[in-house]
Amino acid sequence: MGFLQLLKSQFLSHLFICYVFLLSGLIVNLLQLCTLPLWLVSKQLARRINIRLCYCIASQLVATLEWWSGTECTLYTDPKSYPLYGKENAIVVLNHSFEIDFLCGWTFCDRFGVLGVRKLRITTLYLPQSGGVLPVSIGLRKYK
Repeated sequence: MGFLQLLKSQFLSHLFICYVFLLSGLIVNLLQLCTLPLWLVSKQLARRINIRLCYCIASQLVATLEWWSGTECTLYTDPKSYPLYGKENAIVVLNHSFEIDFLCGWTFCDRFGVLGVRKLRITTLYLPQSGGVLPVSIGLRKYK
């Protein structure tokens, strides 16, 4: 067993990653609350800032999926439509077989540069960090 595998199996490293995720999520949610007065001045600027803040939270989960679990997501698609991904509006519906399948969808969103503007299901309101992002980012659907 290598050092990295040993580190990944230790409870303290799990606790540290959880602590970092929760603390950074609270900081991001506080920053989002600070941008609410900016909404009255410039809606476009407030949306852009909130997109970046949403990306900060979601990218941590994507990084955990790719690095910690070693998961590799493969996209099988038509080569003609591949250059259009991330450049056109789209609705992506995932067929969830397992609880963490949404992270694979977020991985593809990250690869195509649209992770900050993803929408969450209403059930994610109960998650600590993502649920705090959703009410603030509702106005992002008109962003372009």
